[in-house]
Amino acid sequence: MEMAYRKRWQAEIAELQRILSGFDLREECKWAKPCYTMDGKNVVIIQGFKEYCALGFFQGALLKDPKRLLVQLGQVRAARVMKFTSAKEIATKAATIKAYLREAVAAEKAGMKVETKPPEFPMPEELKEKFRNDPRFKRAFEALTPGRQRGYLYHFAGAKQSATRTARIEKAMAAIFEGRGFLERR
Repeated sequence: MEMAYRKRWQAEIAELQRILSGFDLREECKWAKPCYTMDGKNVVIIQGFKEYCALGFFQGALLKDPKRLLVQLGQVRAARVMKFTSAKEIATKAATIKAYLREAVAAEKAGMKVETKPPEFPMPEELKEKFRNDPRFKRAFEALTPGRQRGYLYHFAGAKQSATRTARIEKAMAAIFEGRGFLERR
C-alpha cells in the first residue's frame, strides 16, 4: 500500500525534495520515506498518505506557524505536518515552506526540544478492584518499570467495555507476574 501512495505523490515528493536540497540537511531513508537529518537528529520527513502528501516536522510544536499550516496528527506532542494535495500548491508555498524549514533548522542547531511529560493514564476501576482482591498482583504491577506500567494502563484503558477491560487484565496477569511489559514476548 505504501508504494501506491509514493507513486501517487511522486511529483509532490520531488518538489519537496527540490526545496529541501537547498538546506544543509542530510537525506536518509527512514521508515521507507525520505527523512532529513542534521547531526544524526531527525528534522523533517516526507510522507505520502491516501488523501495528501505531508512534510512532517519532528519538533514542529516549536515553530511559530504564523500561516497556520502545521497540523497535529493524533496525540503526538512534538511533531507537526504540512499537508499538500498538489505539486503546484507546494511550488506556490515554497517561500513559506523554506521559512518554516529555516526555523526548524535553527531550532535543531540551538538544541531546542519540546518539553514533554509522560501522559498520565487513569487507572481503570477494574484494575483497582483486581488490586484490592489480589495484593500479590498489585505488588507485581508496582514492581514493573514506569514504562511497562504505562503500556499496560494504556492497553487496559483503551477498551470501551468493562468486560473487555477485565478480560485484558486477566490475560496480562501472567506476564505482569513475570515482570514483562505488554509487548514483550517470552
